Amino acid sequence: MLREPLLLLARSERVKKLVSTLPVSSGIVHGYVPGESNEEAVDATATLVEDGLTVTLDFLGEDTLDAAQADATVEAYLDLLGQLSARGLARKAEVSVKLSAIGQALPSIGHKTALENARTICRAARNAGTTVTLDMEDHTTTDATLAILAELRQDFPETGAVLQAYLHRTEEDCRALAHQGSRVRLCKGAYNEPESVAFQDKLDVDKSYVRCLKVLLRGSGYPMIATHDPRMVAIASSIAADAGRDKGTYEFQMLYGIRPEEQKRLAASGETVRVYLPYGQEWYGYLMRRLAERPQNLSFFVKSLVSKK
Repeated sequence: MLREPLLLLARSERVKKLVSTLPVSSGIVHGYVPGESNEEAVDATATLVEDGLTVTLDFLGEDTLDAAQADATVEAYLDLLGQLSARGLARKAEVSVKLSAIGQALPSIGHKTALENARTICRAARNAGTTVTLDMEDHTTTDATLAILAELRQDFPETGAVLQAYLHRTEEDCRALAHQGSRVRLCKGAYNEPESVAFQDKLDVDKSYVRCLKVLLRGSGYPMIATHDPRMVAIASSIAADAGRDKGTYEFQMLYGIRPEEQKRLAASGETVRVYLPYGQEWYGYLMRRLAERPQNLSFFVKSLVSKK
C-alpha cells in the first residue's frame, strides 16, 4: 500500500526540498547519503578509512535514456577515482557502478555503450590502484549484466559481481562465479520481484542466502557478504571458519549509516568491512525507491533512525 505513494514522493522536488532542509530530516538524509559532490563523498571516505573500514562508492543515478547523461556519469567516476588516488585512499576504496546509469538501457546501442563506458571506468580504477564492482539491478537485467561482466573480466579480471539471493537462479550463478580471483558481493535483494523469479517469504530468502554463502565461502573466489543481519553475520563467520578461510579472504559489506558501531566492531576484530557509500544529486529518488521497493525496507529504515547500532 505504501509503494505507490513513496514512488510519487520520489518525483517531488517540493518534498525533496522540505526533507533536505528541515533540521531533523536534513540530519537523517546526511546520515545515509553523505553529500551530493565528489568532494563530500571523498571526505566521508577518508573518515571511514580512519575508522579502520574500507569503502565502495556509488555515484547515484540509474535508468538513463540519455547518452549525454551516461557520459556525465562516466566523467563523475573518473573525477572521483582521481580524487581518491590523489588523497591516498584508492587502496581502501573502490567504486560500484550501475550499468543502467552508463547507458545499458539506451535503445539499440545499450550493451555496446555500457560496455565501453564500463571499460573506461575499469581502466581508470586500475590506474588509480583500485577496482570496480558492477551493481545488480532488477531481474530483467541480470543476464545482460553478467554478460558485460564476462566481457570486462577478459581485460579486468578484478571486476566485482553482485548476486541477489532472493532470485531462484542465484545459487547456480554463485557456483559459476565462485572461482579463483572472482570477487562476488552477495546481497539479499531489494527490488519488488515477481514470485515466478524470486522468493517472496523472508525465511525462504534467508535460506537461499545461507545456501549461496556456503557455495561462495567454500569456493576459491573472494566473497563479499552484504548483510546487516547479526544472525547472517554469525552464520557467515561460522561457514568461513568451517571452510578454513582466514580473515581477509572475504569481507563483510554494510550500507553507509546502517549499524556503524557494528561495522567498527567487526573491523576491530580483524574482519574486512566495506561500507557501501551512495552519494550524488539523485539521493532523494534513491532513498525513496529503496523504501518503496520492499515494505521491509521502510520498517528497517525507521528502526535504524531510533538506533544507529
